[in-house]
Amino acid sequence: MSVLDKLKLDDKVAIVTGAGRGLGRAMSIALAEAGADIVVTARTKTQIEETAGLVRQTGRKALPVSCDVTDSSSVNAMVEATVAEFGRIDILVNNAGGYTAGYNDELADISDETWRIGIDTNLTGAVFCCRAVIPHMTAAAQTGTGRGKIINVTSGFGLRAGRNNFSYTAAKAGLINFTRALSMTYPATIQANLIAPGLFPHGQKALIDWWKGGKFVPMGRLGLDEELGPICVFLASGLSDYMNGQIIVLDGGGLAGGQAPTGFAPVIPMEVA
Repeated sequence: MSVLDKLKLDDKVAIVTGAGRGLGRAMSIALAEAGADIVVTARTKTQIEETAGLVRQTGRKALPVSCDVTDSSSVNAMVEATVAEFGRIDILVNNAGGYTAGYNDELADISDETWRIGIDTNLTGAVFCCRAVIPHMTAAAQTGTGRGKIINVTSGFGLRAGRNNFSYTAAKAGLINFTRALSMTYPATIQANLIAPGLFPHGQKALIDWWKGGKFVPMGRLGLDEELGPICVFLASGLSDYMNGQIIVLDGGGLAGGQAPTGFAPVIPMEVA
């Protein structure tokens, strides 16, 4: 089998959370282009319908399912709908998440509820989704139809800190070690890896301006949504069959260069003697 053949996902079924727009939409389309049928899930029905339409344009099937990943009953219903429609689950992409209330607040100002929402949105939701799909993936692996692939989307802030950035950094760091625990627990039936995207503004001018157009990124620009899709396909494909518990960072060299804004001045004047 050639390298390109191993990238094919023909007749695989992938669930992508947070698929209504941005990176989730881009990964859904890329997986479909590689041959997978997609369960498009997020909270906003109009957005997932739009993504589902784009998936169908690739020639693959799409099932849009509204789901709140922070609600385990909603997650379980979404997984049941997937199995009822397709009969299997091969790939899970936990992309749902993002900044929540309390970002940029001092710790003393963060309420119990605000903290829980931040953790649930960026960590617990992925835990609920993994818990719901793993029995199906395990059963499929035991019948010889292939190991499941779990792809969790973390952040550079899971590997570094930021000033007044508490629940998001804690949740994304927790997601990394949760994924490693999956890789240690289910290596015979499931592979679990992570993608850590850098600064992807999804075309929003306010974010582009705020990040100075990528001024602090070593490559000098911000990421494009479509650049994440190929990484997702790689981790879902046979080319990554010996990867487990690993993180792929796609950030234009931000972590390597240490120059993404963290709340401190990125440039310190130096005097040369």
